[in-house]
Amino acid sequence: MINLVLFGPPGAGKGTQAKNLISKYNLVHISTGDVFRKNIKAENALGLLAKSYMDKGGLVPDEVTIKMLKEVVESHGEANGFIFDGFPRTTPQADALDIFLKEKGMAVSAMLALEVEDDVLVSRLLNRGKDSGRADDADETIIRNRIKEYYTKTAILKGFYSDQNKYFGVEGVGSVEEISERLYKVIDTL
Repeated sequence: MINLVLFGPPGAGKGTQAKNLISKYNLVHISTGDVFRKNIKAENALGLLAKSYMDKGGLVPDEVTIKMLKEVVESHGEANGFIFDGFPRTTPQADALDIFLKEKGMAVSAMLALEVEDDVLVSRLLNRGKDSGRADDADETIIRNRIKEYYTKTAILKGFYSDQNKYFGVEGVGSVEEISERLYKVIDTL
């Protein structure tokens, strides 16, 4: 079983690359953004709470995120592995994920971090916002706040996974295929 944490700031291409990794390695993709949107659309309590934070460009509290993700993992008991996209974002979340996976007889195999310059991220997200209608992708101030939140609160996970020899930085600029090949090269050495 292979469990990957796909990491990078908003707009780094995690969702796009996750699709290719799913296809190649037959994994279940768990995107916190998709999980949040599904719960928001369902208008359940967790979804409405998550929306209140997302609309301000903030991070959803750990306990809300973890509850949502546990439901998804537990609903795929026969999976060959998972790609965690957008989670964990903090050391407490990483610890909670390790504990949860250990209870299931699993562990994180690697953290793959897509590395992209800030101005490229802003441009990508503004373009995505034109097509998606997502409020958090339409306002440069909110986008830059999300990127700042990433660096302030989540980039520390590089050290967390480096200490476990599970961190792999991958250049996130180039064609989709070029970036995918960089990711495959790392995964195939695990």
